[in-house]
Amino acid sequence: MLTAAGSGTRLGRDLPKALVEVGGLPMITHAARGLVRSGAVDALVVTAPPGRSAEMRAAVGPLDVDVRVVDGGATRQASVAAGLALAGPDVDVVLVHDAARPFAPPALVERVVAAVRGGHRAVVPGLPVTDTIKRVLPASPGGDATPDGRPAGEPVVERVVDTPDRGVLRAVQTPQGFERELLQRAHADGTARAAAEHLAATDDAGLVEALGQPVHVVAGDPAALKITTEADLARAALLVDERAGGTMTALPRTGVGVDVHAFAPDGTERELWLGGLRWPGERGLAGHSDADVAAHAAADALFNAAGIGDLGAHFGTSEPEWAGASGAALLAEAARRVRAAGFEIGNVGVQVIGNRPRLGPRRTEAEAVLSEAAGAPVSLSATTADGLGLTGRGEGVAAIATAVVAPRP
Repeated sequence: MLTAAGSGTRLGRDLPKALVEVGGLPMITHAARGLVRSGAVDALVVTAPPGRSAEMRAAVGPLDVDVRVVDGGATRQASVAAGLALAGPDVDVVLVHDAARPFAPPALVERVVAAVRGGHRAVVPGLPVTDTIKRVLPASPGGDATPDGRPAGEPVVERVVDTPDRGVLRAVQTPQGFERELLQRAHADGTARAAAEHLAATDDAGLVEALGQPVHVVAGDPAALKITTEADLARAALLVDERAGGTMTALPRTGVGVDVHAFAPDGTERELWLGGLRWPGERGLAGHSDADVAAHAAADALFNAAGIGDLGAHFGTSEPEWAGASGAALLAEAARRVRAAGFEIGNVGVQVIGNRPRLGPRRTEAEAVLSEAAGAPVSLSATTADGLGLTGRGEGVAAIATAVVAPRP
Protein backbone atom coordinates (compact mmCIF):
# COMPACT_ATOMS: atom_id res chain seq x y z
CA MET A 1 0.00 0.00 0.00
CA LEU A 2 1.24 3.47 -0.91
CA THR A 3 -0.09 6.31 1.25
CA ALA A 4 -0.33 9.50 -0.80
CA ALA A 5 -3.21 11.46 0.75
CA GLY A 6 -1.05 14.13 2.42
CA SER A 7 -1.68 17.78 1.59
CA GLY A 8 1.92 18.99 1.40
CA THR A 9 1.13 22.12 3.42
CA ARG A 10 4.59 22.28 4.96
CA LEU A 11 6.08 22.26 1.48
CA GLY A 12 4.09 25.39 0.69
CA ARG A 13 2.55 23.90 -2.45
CA ASP A 14 -1.02 24.04 -3.75
CA LEU A 15 -1.05 20.37 -4.79
CA PRO A 16 -0.80 17.11 -2.85
CA LYS A 17 2.70 16.35 -1.59
CA ALA A 18 2.87 13.08 -3.55
CA LEU A 19 2.49 15.02 -6.82
CA VAL A 20 5.37 17.40 -6.06
CA GLU A 21 8.18 16.65 -8.50
CA VAL A 22 11.70 15.57 -7.59
CA GLY A 23 14.13 15.19 -10.45
CA GLY A 24 11.36 15.78 -12.98
CA LEU A 25 8.95 13.14 -11.67
CA PRO A 26 6.29 13.21 -8.92
CA MET A 27 7.29 11.62 -5.62
CA ILE A 28 4.58 8.99 -6.00
CA THR A 29 6.08 7.87 -9.33
CA HIS A 30 9.48 7.26 -7.75
CA ALA A 31 7.91 5.48 -4.75
CA ALA A 32 5.68 3.20 -6.81
CA ARG A 33 8.47 2.21 -9.17
CA GLY A 34 10.77 1.40 -6.26
CA LEU A 35 8.20 -0.90 -4.70
CA VAL A 36 7.59 -2.76 -7.94
CA ARG A 37 11.31 -3.05 -8.80
CA SER A 38 11.79 -5.01 -5.58
CA GLY A 39 9.89 -7.92 -7.08
CA ALA A 40 8.19 -8.42 -3.72
CA VAL A 41 4.97 -6.56 -4.55
CA ASP A 42 2.13 -8.27 -6.43
CA ALA A 43 -0.49 -5.49 -6.20
CA LEU A 44 -0.51 -1.84 -5.26
CA VAL A 45 -3.22 0.12 -3.43
CA VAL A 46 -2.76 3.90 -3.45
CA THR A 47 -4.55 6.23 -1.03
CA ALA A 48 -5.27 9.64 -2.58
CA PRO A 49 -6.64 12.96 -1.36
CA PRO A 50 -10.40 13.04 -1.98
CA GLY A 51 -11.11 14.09 -5.56
CA ARG A 52 -7.52 13.52 -6.75
CA SER A 53 -7.67 9.79 -7.52
CA ALA A 54 -7.37 10.22 -11.29
CA GLU A 55 -4.28 12.41 -10.93
CA MET A 56 -2.66 9.91 -8.59
CA ARG A 57 -3.39 7.00 -10.90
CA ALA A 58 -1.90 8.89 -13.84
CA ALA A 59 1.19 9.81 -11.82
CA VAL A 60 1.78 6.20 -10.77
CA GLY A 61 1.84 5.32 -14.46
CA PRO A 62 1.84 1.88 -16.07
CA LEU A 63 3.25 -0.84 -13.82
CA ASP A 64 3.54 -4.60 -14.05
CA VAL A 65 1.18 -5.08 -11.10
CA ASP A 66 -2.49 -4.38 -10.46
CA VAL A 67 -3.01 -0.80 -9.19
CA ARG A 68 -6.06 0.38 -7.27
CA VAL A 69 -6.67 3.91 -5.97
CA VAL A 70 -8.93 4.86 -3.07
CA ASP A 71 -9.78 8.17 -1.39
CA GLY A 72 -7.89 8.59 1.85
CA GLY A 73 -9.29 9.82 5.15
CA ALA A 74 -8.73 12.76 7.45
CA THR A 75 -5.62 11.16 8.98
CA ARG A 76 -2.90 8.82 7.82
CA GLN A 77 -4.39 6.08 9.99
CA ALA A 78 -7.80 6.52 8.37
CA SER A 79 -6.23 6.46 4.91
CA VAL A 80 -4.40 3.21 5.58
CA ALA A 81 -7.62 1.64 6.88
CA ALA A 82 -9.37 2.65 3.64
CA GLY A 83 -6.58 1.15 1.56
CA LEU A 84 -6.51 -2.04 3.61
CA ALA A 85 -10.18 -2.62 2.81
CA LEU A 86 -9.26 -2.79 -0.90
CA ALA A 87 -6.62 -5.49 -0.53
CA GLY A 88 -7.57 -8.70 -2.32
CA PRO A 89 -8.54 -11.81 -0.32
CA ASP A 90 -5.37 -13.65 -1.34
CA VAL A 91 -3.05 -11.03 0.23
CA ASP A 92 -1.26 -12.41 3.29
CA VAL A 93 1.50 -9.78 3.75
CA VAL A 94 0.81 -6.04 3.63
CA LEU A 95 3.46 -3.37 3.15
CA VAL A 96 2.58 0.19 4.12
CA HIS A 97 4.82 2.76 2.47
CA ASP A 98 4.74 6.57 2.35
CA ALA A 99 4.95 8.31 -1.03
CA ALA A 100 6.88 10.98 0.90
CA ARG A 101 9.76 8.46 1.03
CA PRO A 102 10.18 8.18 -2.75
CA PHE A 103 13.66 6.65 -2.81
CA ALA A 104 13.38 3.63 -0.53
CA PRO A 105 15.67 1.14 -2.30
CA PRO A 106 14.20 -2.13 -3.60
CA ALA A 107 16.62 -4.01 -1.32
CA LEU A 108 14.98 -2.38 1.70
CA VAL A 109 11.55 -3.52 0.51
CA GLU A 110 12.85 -7.07 0.06
CA ARG A 111 14.41 -7.02 3.55
CA VAL A 112 11.13 -6.09 5.22
CA VAL A 113 9.10 -8.68 3.30
CA ALA A 114 11.64 -11.40 4.00
CA ALA A 115 11.50 -10.69 7.73
CA VAL A 116 7.69 -10.92 7.78
CA ARG A 117 7.69 -14.16 5.82
CA GLY A 118 10.39 -15.42 8.16
CA GLY A 119 7.98 -15.35 11.08
CA HIS A 120 8.17 -11.78 12.38
CA ARG A 121 4.57 -10.62 12.10
CA ALA A 122 5.27 -6.86 12.28
CA VAL A 123 8.50 -5.41 10.88
CA VAL A 124 9.78 -1.85 10.49
CA PRO A 125 13.05 -0.56 9.03
CA GLY A 126 15.06 1.70 11.31
CA LEU A 127 18.30 3.64 11.43
CA PRO A 128 20.51 4.14 14.50
CA VAL A 129 20.10 7.59 16.04
CA THR A 130 23.34 9.56 15.84
CA ASP A 131 22.22 12.75 17.58
CA THR A 132 21.88 12.99 21.33
CA ILE A 133 18.14 13.05 22.06
CA LYS A 134 16.51 15.03 24.86
CA ARG A 135 13.00 14.45 26.15
CA VAL A 136 11.43 17.80 27.08
CA LEU A 137 8.33 19.17 28.71
CA PRO A 138 5.77 20.50 26.20
CA ALA A 139 6.18 24.23 25.70
CA SER A 140 3.20 26.36 26.73
CA PRO A 141 2.97 30.08 27.47
CA GLY A 142 3.10 30.65 31.20
CA GLY A 143 4.07 27.05 31.88
CA ASP A 144 7.25 25.55 33.22
CA ALA A 145 8.76 25.24 29.77
CA THR A 146 8.05 28.78 28.56
CA PRO A 147 8.21 31.55 31.17
CA ASP A 148 5.89 34.54 30.90
CA GLY A 149 7.40 37.74 29.59
CA ARG A 150 9.58 36.11 26.91
CA PRO A 151 10.76 38.96 24.66
CA ALA A 152 9.29 38.93 21.15
CA GLY A 153 11.43 37.05 18.69
CA GLU A 154 13.25 34.93 21.25
CA PRO A 155 13.00 31.15 20.77
CA VAL A 156 10.76 29.04 22.97
CA VAL A 157 12.75 27.64 25.89
CA GLU A 158 11.90 24.09 26.94
CA ARG A 159 13.05 22.13 29.98
CA VAL A 160 14.82 18.79 29.55
CA VAL A 161 13.28 15.84 31.40
CA ASP A 162 15.89 13.22 30.58
CA THR A 163 18.36 11.97 27.97
CA PRO A 164 17.50 8.52 26.56
CA ASP A 165 20.33 6.16 25.66
CA ARG A 166 20.64 6.67 21.91
CA GLY A 167 22.10 3.18 21.57
CA VAL A 168 18.61 1.71 21.98
CA LEU A 169 16.86 4.29 19.78
CA ARG A 170 15.96 3.87 16.11
CA ALA A 171 14.59 6.36 13.59
CA VAL A 172 11.81 4.37 11.94
CA GLN A 173 11.13 4.45 8.20
CA THR A 174 8.78 2.82 5.71
CA PRO A 175 7.84 0.47 4.14
CA GLN A 176 6.56 -1.32 7.21
CA GLY A 177 5.46 -4.93 6.79
CA PHE A 178 2.74 -6.92 8.53
CA GLU A 179 0.84 -10.14 8.42
CA ARG A 180 -2.48 -9.01 7.03
CA GLU A 181 -4.60 -10.46 9.84
CA LEU A 182 -2.53 -8.70 12.50
CA LEU A 183 -2.67 -5.34 10.73
CA GLN A 184 -6.42 -5.58 10.20
CA ARG A 185 -6.93 -6.42 13.88
CA ALA A 186 -4.72 -3.50 14.93
CA HIS A 187 -6.70 -1.06 12.78
CA ALA A 188 -10.03 -2.43 13.98
CA ASP A 189 -8.92 -2.04 17.59
CA GLY A 190 -7.71 1.53 16.97
CA THR A 191 -10.72 2.74 14.96
CA ALA A 192 -11.70 5.30 17.60
CA ARG A 193 -8.35 7.07 17.17
CA ALA A 194 -8.45 7.36 13.39
CA ALA A 195 -10.60 10.47 12.92
CA ALA A 196 -8.59 12.98 15.00
CA GLU A 197 -5.06 14.03 14.05
CA HIS A 198 -3.90 14.39 17.66
CA LEU A 199 -5.06 10.85 18.50
CA ALA A 200 -4.29 8.96 15.28
CA ALA A 201 -1.27 6.70 15.07
CA THR A 202 1.66 8.18 13.15
CA ASP A 203 2.65 4.74 11.90
CA ASP A 204 0.98 1.35 11.70
CA ALA A 205 3.51 -0.29 13.98
CA GLY A 206 2.16 1.90 16.76
CA LEU A 207 -1.26 0.31 16.38
CA VAL A 208 0.29 -3.16 16.60
CA GLU A 209 2.20 -2.11 19.71
CA ALA A 210 -1.09 -0.93 21.24
CA LEU A 211 -2.36 -4.51 20.88
CA GLY A 212 0.56 -5.68 22.98
CA GLN A 213 2.08 -7.50 20.00
CA PRO A 214 5.84 -7.40 19.27
CA VAL A 215 7.26 -5.26 16.48
CA HIS A 216 10.68 -6.08 15.05
CA VAL A 217 13.26 -3.82 13.39
CA VAL A 218 15.44 -4.51 10.36
CA ALA A 219 18.19 -2.25 9.05
CA GLY A 220 16.86 0.86 7.35
CA ASP A 221 18.49 2.85 4.56
CA PRO A 222 19.52 6.54 4.51
CA ALA A 223 18.15 6.80 0.96
CA ALA A 224 14.64 6.24 2.32
CA LEU A 225 14.53 9.82 3.59
CA LYS A 226 11.17 11.45 4.22
CA ILE A 227 10.33 14.65 2.36
CA THR A 228 8.44 17.05 4.61
CA THR A 229 10.07 20.44 4.12
CA GLU A 230 11.73 22.37 1.31
CA ALA A 231 15.11 21.44 2.82
CA ASP A 232 14.21 17.75 2.47
CA LEU A 233 13.16 18.36 -1.13
CA ALA A 234 16.53 19.96 -1.89
CA ARG A 235 18.39 16.98 -0.42
CA ALA A 236 16.23 14.59 -2.43
CA ALA A 237 17.00 16.49 -5.65
CA LEU A 238 20.72 16.07 -4.97
CA LEU A 239 20.17 12.34 -4.40
CA VAL A 240 18.43 12.05 -7.79
CA ASP A 241 21.35 13.75 -9.48
CA GLU A 242 23.90 11.53 -7.75
CA ARG A 243 21.99 8.42 -8.83
CA ALA A 244 21.96 9.68 -12.39
CA GLY A 245 25.72 10.19 -12.28
CA GLY A 246 25.29 13.89 -12.89
CA THR A 247 27.66 16.73 -12.03
CA MET A 248 25.07 19.23 -10.83
CA THR A 249 26.10 18.67 -7.21
CA ALA A 250 29.44 20.35 -7.89
CA LEU A 251 27.97 23.49 -9.46
CA PRO A 252 27.11 26.67 -7.57
CA ARG A 253 23.54 27.91 -7.43
CA THR A 254 22.25 31.49 -7.41
CA GLY A 255 19.09 32.88 -5.89
CA VAL A 256 17.27 36.21 -5.88
CA GLY A 257 15.43 37.70 -2.91
CA VAL A 258 13.19 40.76 -2.68
CA ASP A 259 11.69 42.53 0.33
CA VAL A 260 9.59 45.70 0.54
CA HIS A 261 8.18 47.47 3.59
CA ALA A 262 6.14 50.64 3.86
CA PHE A 263 6.97 53.23 6.47
CA ALA A 264 4.95 52.87 9.66
CA PRO A 265 2.06 55.36 10.07
CA ASP A 266 2.80 58.68 11.74
CA GLY A 267 2.73 58.43 15.49
CA THR A 268 3.70 54.75 15.50
CA GLU A 269 6.58 53.93 17.79
CA ARG A 270 8.70 52.01 15.29
CA GLU A 271 12.47 52.37 15.07
CA LEU A 272 14.14 52.02 11.69
CA TRP A 273 16.33 48.94 11.31
CA LEU A 274 18.27 48.52 8.10
CA GLY A 275 21.30 46.40 7.32
CA GLY A 276 21.26 45.01 10.84
CA LEU A 277 21.66 48.53 12.29
CA ARG A 278 19.34 50.84 14.21
CA TRP A 279 18.96 54.29 12.64
CA PRO A 280 18.07 56.81 15.39
CA GLY A 281 15.81 59.65 14.31
CA GLU A 282 14.59 57.87 11.18
CA ARG A 283 11.00 56.80 10.65
CA GLY A 284 10.55 53.07 11.12
CA LEU A 285 9.14 50.52 8.70
CA ALA A 286 5.98 48.48 9.35
CA GLY A 287 6.31 44.71 9.52
CA HIS A 288 5.89 41.42 11.42
CA SER A 289 9.51 41.52 12.60
CA ASP A 290 11.80 44.55 12.55
CA ALA A 291 11.17 45.11 8.78
CA ASP A 292 14.89 45.20 7.94
CA VAL A 293 14.51 44.93 4.17
CA ALA A 294 18.24 44.40 3.54
CA ALA A 295 18.54 41.46 5.93
CA HIS A 296 15.20 40.03 4.79
CA ALA A 297 16.11 40.18 1.10
CA ALA A 298 19.45 38.49 1.87
CA ALA A 299 17.67 35.67 3.72
CA ASP A 300 15.12 35.32 0.90
CA ALA A 301 17.92 35.04 -1.66
CA LEU A 302 19.63 32.30 0.35
CA PHE A 303 16.41 30.27 0.54
CA ASN A 304 15.86 30.74 -3.18
CA ALA A 305 19.40 29.69 -4.07
CA ALA A 306 19.11 26.54 -1.98
CA GLY A 307 15.64 25.76 -3.37
CA ILE A 308 14.05 25.50 0.07
CA GLY A 309 11.24 28.02 -0.15
CA ASP A 310 11.12 31.71 0.61
CA LEU A 311 11.10 34.15 3.50
CA GLY A 312 7.35 33.89 4.07
CA ALA A 313 7.44 30.10 4.20
CA HIS A 314 10.09 30.13 6.92
CA PHE A 315 9.33 33.28 8.92
CA GLY A 316 5.74 34.20 8.01
CA THR A 317 3.12 35.77 10.22
CA SER A 318 1.95 32.26 11.15
CA GLU A 319 5.24 31.81 13.04
CA PRO A 320 4.69 33.93 16.19
CA GLU A 321 8.15 33.24 17.60
CA TRP A 322 9.61 35.51 14.92
CA ALA A 323 7.39 38.50 15.71
CA GLY A 324 9.66 41.46 16.37
CA ALA A 325 12.82 39.48 15.59
CA SER A 326 15.84 41.39 14.32
CA GLY A 327 16.82 41.14 10.68
CA ALA A 328 20.26 39.90 11.70
CA ALA A 329 18.67 37.07 13.70
CA LEU A 330 16.50 36.07 10.74
CA LEU A 331 19.49 36.12 8.40
CA ALA A 332 21.53 33.99 10.80
CA GLU A 333 18.72 31.44 11.09
CA ALA A 334 18.22 31.44 7.31
CA ALA A 335 21.93 30.73 6.84
CA ARG A 336 21.75 27.91 9.38
CA ARG A 337 18.80 26.32 7.56
CA VAL A 338 20.52 26.61 4.18
CA ARG A 339 23.62 24.89 5.56
CA ALA A 340 21.43 22.24 7.19
CA ALA A 341 19.97 21.58 3.73
CA GLY A 342 23.45 20.66 2.51
CA PHE A 343 24.82 23.91 1.09
CA GLU A 344 27.79 26.17 1.68
CA ILE A 345 27.25 29.92 1.31
CA GLY A 346 29.52 31.82 -1.06
CA ASN A 347 28.35 35.42 -0.78
CA VAL A 348 25.29 37.67 -0.81
CA GLY A 349 24.91 41.03 -2.55
CA VAL A 350 22.11 43.40 -1.49
CA GLN A 351 20.91 46.62 -3.12
CA VAL A 352 18.68 48.88 -1.02
CA ILE A 353 16.20 51.07 -2.92
CA GLY A 354 14.82 54.16 -1.16
CA ASN A 355 15.18 57.86 -0.57
CA ARG A 356 16.33 57.45 3.01
CA PRO A 357 18.27 56.75 5.11
CA ARG A 358 21.60 57.52 3.44
CA LEU A 359 23.36 54.16 3.58
CA GLY A 360 26.82 55.33 2.50
CA PRO A 361 28.17 56.62 5.83
CA ARG A 362 27.32 53.32 7.60
CA ARG A 363 27.75 50.83 4.75
CA THR A 364 30.91 49.21 6.14
CA GLU A 365 29.32 48.83 9.57
CA ALA A 366 26.17 47.26 8.11
CA GLU A 367 28.16 44.88 5.90
CA ALA A 368 30.07 43.67 8.95
CA VAL A 369 26.87 42.96 10.90
CA LEU A 370 25.18 41.12 8.04
CA SER A 371 28.32 39.17 7.13
CA GLU A 372 28.67 37.98 10.70
CA ALA A 373 25.02 36.91 10.74
CA ALA A 374 25.30 35.02 7.44
CA GLY A 375 28.72 33.57 8.18
CA ALA A 376 29.71 34.67 4.68
CA PRO A 377 30.50 37.95 2.87
CA VAL A 378 27.51 40.28 2.44
CA SER A 379 27.95 43.44 0.36
CA LEU A 380 25.55 46.39 0.30
CA SER A 381 24.77 49.11 -2.21
CA ALA A 382 22.00 51.67 -2.45
CA THR A 383 20.03 53.55 -5.09
CA THR A 384 16.86 55.58 -5.51
CA ALA A 385 13.94 55.16 -7.91
CA ASP A 386 13.93 58.70 -9.37
CA GLY A 387 10.60 59.52 -7.76
CA LEU A 388 8.85 56.45 -9.17
CA GLY A 389 6.80 53.90 -7.24
CA LEU A 390 6.48 53.31 -3.51
CA THR A 391 10.16 53.94 -2.80
CA GLY A 392 10.41 56.94 -5.12
CA ARG A 393 7.44 58.61 -3.45
CA GLY A 394 9.05 58.07 -0.05
CA GLU A 395 6.38 55.61 1.11
CA GLY A 396 8.78 52.82 2.00
CA VAL A 397 12.07 51.03 1.33
CA ALA A 398 12.84 47.97 -0.81
CA ALA A 399 15.82 45.69 -1.27
CA ILE A 400 16.91 43.16 -3.90
CA ALA A 401 19.52 40.52 -3.08
CA THR A 402 21.46 37.86 -4.94
CA ALA A 403 23.03 34.89 -3.17
CA VAL A 404 25.47 32.22 -4.30
CA VAL A 405 25.51 28.81 -2.62
CA ALA A 406 27.12 25.49 -3.50
CA PRO A 407 26.02 21.97 -2.58
CA ARG A 408 28.32 20.52 0.05
CA PRO A 409 30.44 17.66 -1.34
